[in-house]
Amino acid sequence: MATNTPWTGQWVADRLGVALRGDGVTDLLGLALRRNPKRAHLLVSHVLGKHVPQRPHVVYGHAHALGQRVRALLDGDGDGVGDGGRGGADGTVVLGYAETATGLGHAVADGIGGVPYLHSTRRAVPGVAPGGGFEEEHSHATGHLLLPEDPALLAGSGPLVLVDDEFSTGRTILNTISDLHARHPRARYVVVALTDMRGDADRATLAAFAGRLGTRIDVVALAEGTVTLPPGVLEKGQALVAAHERAAATGTPAAPLAGQPETPGAPVRRVDLGWPAGLPDGGRHGFLPGHRTRLEAALPAMAGRLAAALPPGARRVLVLGNEELMYAPLRLAQALEDALTADAAGTAAPAQVRYSTTTRSPVLAVDDPGYAIRSRLVFPAHDDPDDGGSPERYAYNVAGAGFDAVVCVVDSAGDTAALHQDGGLLARLAAHTPAVLLAVVPTYRPEPEGHHPSMSEPLRGPDFSSYAPEEVGWLLKDLSGVELEAPTEEREEAIQSGGAHYAESLPVEYQPTPEYQQLFRSALDASAARIARAVGAVTELVLAERGPDAVLVSLARAGTPVGVLMRRWARHAHGLDLPHYAVSIVRGRGIDRNALRWLAAHHAAADAVFVDGWTGKGAITRELADAVAEFDGFNPDIAVLADPGGCVSTYGTRDDFLIPSACLNSTVSGLISRTVLRDGLIGPEDFHGAKFYRELRDADVSGLFLDTVAAAFDQVGDAVAEDVKSLRSQDRSPTWAGWAAVERISEEYGIGDVNLVKPGVGETTRVLLRRVPWKVLAQRGAGADLDHVRLLAEQRGVPVEEVDGLPYSCVGLIHPRYTRGATGTDGRAVNAR
Repeated sequence: MATNTPWTGQWVADRLGVALRGDGVTDLLGLALRRNPKRAHLLVSHVLGKHVPQRPHVVYGHAHALGQRVRALLDGDGDGVGDGGRGGADGTVVLGYAETATGLGHAVADGIGGVPYLHSTRRAVPGVAPGGGFEEEHSHATGHLLLPEDPALLAGSGPLVLVDDEFSTGRTILNTISDLHARHPRARYVVVALTDMRGDADRATLAAFAGRLGTRIDVVALAEGTVTLPPGVLEKGQALVAAHERAAATGTPAAPLAGQPETPGAPVRRVDLGWPAGLPDGGRHGFLPGHRTRLEAALPAMAGRLAAALPPGARRVLVLGNEELMYAPLRLAQALEDALTADAAGTAAPAQVRYSTTTRSPVLAVDDPGYAIRSRLVFPAHDDPDDGGSPERYAYNVAGAGFDAVVCVVDSAGDTAALHQDGGLLARLAAHTPAVLLAVVPTYRPEPEGHHPSMSEPLRGPDFSSYAPEEVGWLLKDLSGVELEAPTEEREEAIQSGGAHYAESLPVEYQPTPEYQQLFRSALDASAARIARAVGAVTELVLAERGPDAVLVSLARAGTPVGVLMRRWARHAHGLDLPHYAVSIVRGRGIDRNALRWLAAHHAAADAVFVDGWTGKGAITRELADAVAEFDGFNPDIAVLADPGGCVSTYGTRDDFLIPSACLNSTVSGLISRTVLRDGLIGPEDFHGAKFYRELRDADVSGLFLDTVAAAFDQVGDAVAEDVKSLRSQDRSPTWAGWAAVERISEEYGIGDVNLVKPGVGETTRVLLRRVPWKVLAQRGAGADLDHVRLLAEQRGVPVEEVDGLPYSCVGLIHPRYTRGATGTDGRAVNAR
């Protein structure tokens, strides 16, 4: 420290004889007195961001560096950090202590990298069963709860990293490990703290404790030292606190409690952060690596909103977190500092962003440069606490600090009337700074059953679908027991009249005739190599341009067989086991947001590669781009086998050819129905739904389709290499030629609704199987690729009209302005125009 700056523990040291020893200890710690019957002194960290406002990059940097040291320790001893995402039997988990170390522990987890994080809490959450609990004897509020949304988070046997701001006696650590080890024994624990201030007896106690449990406990700290407490220090400290508080009550304090008098403040301005939907506000219920990825992607935009809301000329800004809500405000403060620094580049007034948080710990304030707590704001608790603690809360070193603005960050559970009342936190802040901004982070609350989509497991075969469980995980809700099918004509009338959305019901599953089944098998045999070549080309493009960590996300259900084949190619050609999930997207209603939240929680959003079978006019391509815009990190580009519509840049071919999986419905797609989205069946926290048609097992050809195509992988390897070389040298930008053709056809045939024009052999097949077709337009001279289309059209009495100039093999037209009154006696639609 600079020689002209007094140590912020000197005031206490001079009066009570408390001494801190150890290299670097006084650089990290000051001293204060607190109103506590068990410990008079308080070690006040300069780099924690709790009581002393500090640069956010300094706070985060110290914690992150500790995490890197932990990773080096585990890697060096061969323990590693496990599965990189969810903990479990072999995975490292980080646990931080409320309230002071919640943000510290979170940043330590970031430094370790790829590990889940949980912090203890003093806020009970109805419906969430505790996964553990322990006491912190010396703390002002002693009870800690562990409330992981996923109980498996604490159920593993891998290393557990325990993070607190100071390691003083070790009692809290002993209590924690005793509770958790009795539930789920582990071979190793690592204790992390900014400062390790244990005496020799405490160190011996911890070593003996580890020996009794048969486990290993390491300690990692920025600095080590000791605290010397003279006899009677507790009583002397309590007397000193009482004397100062009596003097303050009479208006003649021995030292002032604030650096300036309070004056009426300006109105508080609320700022909408644009917090990503479904992203946890912190680690109270668990924070996974995918959550961190989403947060970091969103931080620049959120900081930009805060910067834009600051008053002109505000350069010294405090971002004030709220009790356990420490990590989100810290990261926002970092991003705001970066934004303001960039804006002030080259100016004479660099930005000064500081970060601290409110607390429930009562500490004496003394306005002396040799004392760590210079000022104190007292205000009523505003998050409806139900823990029997003090109704007062505190903000230290804010008054008198000369901040141009304070950004107060609370979670929505704390955005109550008490926050806004006279004498509440916002009013107290407004009396000491020209501007107060309020930013509210949505409080993350798990479902009472503990099965929020961010933690629930995907459905897998054989319980859901006929695919092998490793082939695909379905991010869907099982609606197999619900009657959802309706006659085709009834559905069409309801859809076109606006009385129902197509995703609210299911068509009756088409049962193919023996002649049609033979057509499917013949088409599969004839096209297997062509499909395998397209599978290989699109998969190689994905691996080359998106990397080997790609996560395949197929659009159920047509994309799912393609996703399975792409996964098989990656394993066949490269030995890669790519994760593969199927999600629902509904035209007009978007993608399943809960499924995206699940993906972001379990994988890096940037690794997700959306997969579909083919493109038509590009409606789903546009739908997906709009849907993922609200989720940071996802790339909306879809990888498809065939892109005849010119809608995407990642494809195997732009030819419109028959992909036999389009010939059938569920019986070629793992026996899964088209997806369903209907009020009353799908709640706000549910995935979209689908049915598993177990009763159709005898007709299932899903495995036959996959195995036949995969059997052709070896014979197309050289051709795939040439295709990929050619594709990577081309301009693959979307042309949207298909959309233009659909608009022309819609106008030429007087349809008036492009959604009734379904281009391409795959979409035409769907029209004939599921909708009320009017006619089929076939490219003149189209050959065997359309044999099944002609057969279906004949069976349904639908004319096939050969035309020139189509960019597709065929186009299916749904009957425009359909009503059942415009059908023949056999139920087929007739021309109502």
